[in-house]
This record gives sequence, C-alpha cells and structure tokens, in this order.
Amino acid sequence: MTREVTQRELRNESGEIMRALDRGESFVVTRNGVPVGELIPRRQRKFIATDAAIAVFAAAPPIDFARFRTDVDTLLDQSPRPRV
Repeated sequence: MTREVTQRELRNESGEIMRALDRGESFVVTRNGVPVGELIPRRQRKFIATDAAIAVFAAAPPIDFARFRTDVDTLLDQSPRPRV
C-alpha cells in the first residue's frame, strides 16, 4: 500500500521513512497537497547458487566465437581512431 507523506514529513521523519522502505513500503511525496514524487523500495538482489547457474547455462546452445566476433564487428564501430 502506498502512503502519502508531505515534504515536511519526509524531512523530519526521514529515518522512519527509510526504515519503512526497507520493510517494502512505498510513499508518494506531496508539496502543498500536490503529488511531486514517489519513493519505492529497490528490488532485492536474489542470490543464485553456483550449481543452479551452471545448470542453467549448461542447457544453453554453444556459441560460435568466430561468428560472434564477426557479428559484433559488423554492428559496432570499435575503431581506435577518434570519432568526428
């Protein structure tokens, strides 16, 4: 659930608001009753075990590195000369 906080509340209660963000709460910040921004918690990174990652990539098709290099060179200008 999104909670409204005024600009003054954000300034005066920033510690509590930050703790609420840690708990997953979201906020709409208002100034003079008009919404001016949102504070939303960042998504937490998920740890993936090494074995699980290896299992996922083991099923991936093999990469033809010569073809990959050709594709990259075709799409990207990797020349060391300065661009004008």
